[in-house]
Amino acid sequence: MPMRSGADDAAGGMAHLRGVVPGTHGRVMVLDLLDESQARIGSAIRSLHQTITAADGSGIGVWLGLGTTLFPKGRQRPRGLREMPAFAGDVLDPAQSHGDCLVQVTGPDADAVRAASEQVLKQAAGWRLRWQIDGFRAENRVENGKGLALNPFHFTEGFGNPGTERELADRALVRSGQGEPDWAVGGSYQVVRIVRFATELWDKDSVPEQERVIGRRRDGRWLDGTPTKEEPNFAADPQGKLTPLDSHVRLAAPDRRNPPPLVRRSYSYDRGNGDKGLVFSCFQRDLAHGFEAVQKRLEGEAMAKYVLTTGGGYFFVPPAGDAWIDAAFGA
Repeated sequence: MPMRSGADDAAGGMAHLRGVVPGTHGRVMVLDLLDESQARIGSAIRSLHQTITAADGSGIGVWLGLGTTLFPKGRQRPRGLREMPAFAGDVLDPAQSHGDCLVQVTGPDADAVRAASEQVLKQAAGWRLRWQIDGFRAENRVENGKGLALNPFHFTEGFGNPGTERELADRALVRSGQGEPDWAVGGSYQVVRIVRFATELWDKDSVPEQERVIGRRRDGRWLDGTPTKEEPNFAADPQGKLTPLDSHVRLAAPDRRNPPPLVRRSYSYDRGNGDKGLVFSCFQRDLAHGFEAVQKRLEGEAMAKYVLTTGGGYFFVPPAGDAWIDAAFGA
């Protein structure tokens, strides 16, 4: 996945994006390093990377992400990497937030993902599991080049994602000239958020009211009549009579013709006892212009009373190969 100059250099890498449609099932595991002495970090990362590389393939996708706590002082960490802050309305549980290293496993069925995850953990000497969560993509499919899935609120997600590998790379992968360390070029910032959905409260609302909260029909059609394949002109509806000003899609992307520079790769989850929601995940080359800009715009959205973020973190997915290990952590 190393890039020389922009999206053209991204062909054939991007294990964390895997084309248009993600695996139908996934598991996010976040690990902490047992021995955090500077001398041990590089060798521990290399060993974990080798384990992940061996598990990646045959329908299973596996990648790692680096947390800010993994970098000792004096080392060149990615410029934007830090601990994920609590945004308005968040109640972050420390037991399911942050961590030294993310390992994500995706695949076509839950059993295969579980087996691959357990194998990685078994071989992850020197690491301990901090937290994990399983997810699935209901009705995972492709339409008009976009990978779509149904979320726990019965709405189809994914219409805003790019449909080609070039577009994916342009939004998600760090470029040279961004001020990042050389070793980080071709990598990507991954945001993971565990978002609990108040599905019982949501289901008490009528479908038309739900659609006004989201800003789209359940099947993805726009409220102003714009065809699903096209982008609406919100400026032509300044008072929000057709698409409410506080609807999710309008706040997230006020100008649909210039979408936020990120790629979503989210999964639904259901842990029983009413604890269900979204393992929100997105990739971008710049956190401030990607996820954080969107998240700040969403403050005060109509959907806020139905969702609660309880965990997650910021991680940096390094470029392909292993040259970055010595560059980031020393030989």
